[in-house]
Parts: sequence; structure tokens; C-alpha cells
Amino acid sequence: MSENDDQRTVHLDSRQIRVLAHPLRIRLLGILRAEGPATATMLARTLDTNTGATSYHLRQLADVGLVAEDPDRGTARQRWWRAAHHLSSWEPTDFDHDPDARAAAEWIQADQVRILAEQADRWLAVQHDYSRDWRDVAGMGDTLLTLGPRRLRTLTDELWQVIERYQDNPAPDDEDAQQVVLFLAGYPRPRDDR
Repeated sequence: MSENDDQRTVHLDSRQIRVLAHPLRIRLLGILRAEGPATATMLARTLDTNTGATSYHLRQLADVGLVAEDPDRGTARQRWWRAAHHLSSWEPTDFDHDPDARAAAEWIQADQVRILAEQADRWLAVQHDYSRDWRDVAGMGDTLLTLGPRRLRTLTDELWQVIERYQDNPAPDDEDAQQVVLFLAGYPRPRDDR
């Protein structure tokens, strides 16, 4: 995958977000981003589904530019697929005038929360199998800040810049380095929670 900014992030349009809002498609894209290029057969095995369904959904993602064939790996008998971008982004207001796209964005956000909970549960189940160093740094926290929309945008942008610095230097810093899932979220507290 190219490292230039045009290839790092895709700002989803209405058609792309509607296509992505599907349980198998979002998992396919996630695996291609995390694990790298694969064939439909490899992905079907990983996701415990059939190759026909996997191929169909990969083509749907390709039709809107979220995945692409990897011509350097493909053969006459095998099609290799890769993620077209590292990240997908959108502004919630992008879809104010498209109820279907808005519903798709809301489904994807709810799926992200579900994935966060699953990741946390998996970590909690195996954390004692990890070294003390890992157990002392892994986890989550929360805090309350008083911010307006502009300051929250500034904070979020600054945090993403820090994250991108670490993405730009993916070389392991020690033999114990491995992929880490990092979630970033900032929401106003609904008034009825106060």
C-alpha cells in the first residue's frame, strides 16, 4: 500500500459507507488492513464462511474503491486482494441528507463499540498469559474534560497526529513488539447523565 497521504485515508462518500455497513464486508476490510493481502479462499477460512460469499463481498468493496486486486501477487487461478487505504473516515454530518447513508454510518459506529468490547473481553481473558510489562501498559482509561466542539476537534486532531507518528515508524522497538488495537473516542455527556 502506498504511504502517501492520498492512499492512507479515504473519506467515505454515501455509496462507500452504504457498501461498508455489512458485517462480512467490514470484517474483510479489517482483516486486509491488519493482516495484509489475501485471497478470497484465505479470507473465507479465517472468517469461517464460504469462498463464494467472500468473493462476492470483496467485489462489492472493490466496486467502491475500498479494496483492490493486488496484481503483483495474482495469478490466472488466484486473485489476491488488498485494502486500498489504511483508514476510513467521515463526518457524521456528511450524511444528514441521505437517511440510508446516515443509518449505515450509525451501524458502523455501533459495530466499532461492539468490537471495542470484544477486544477488551479477549484481552481480559488472556492478560495473565502476558508479561508484567504488557499488563502494566495495556488497558484503558477515561476522563472528563470541558470542551466545546472546536477544542474537541483540536484535541482529536492532535491525538491523531501522535498516532500517525507511530504508524509512520512501524519498526518494532523490541522483540516483544506486536500489533496493538487503539481506540480513540470523545463524546459529550448527554445532559440526562449529569
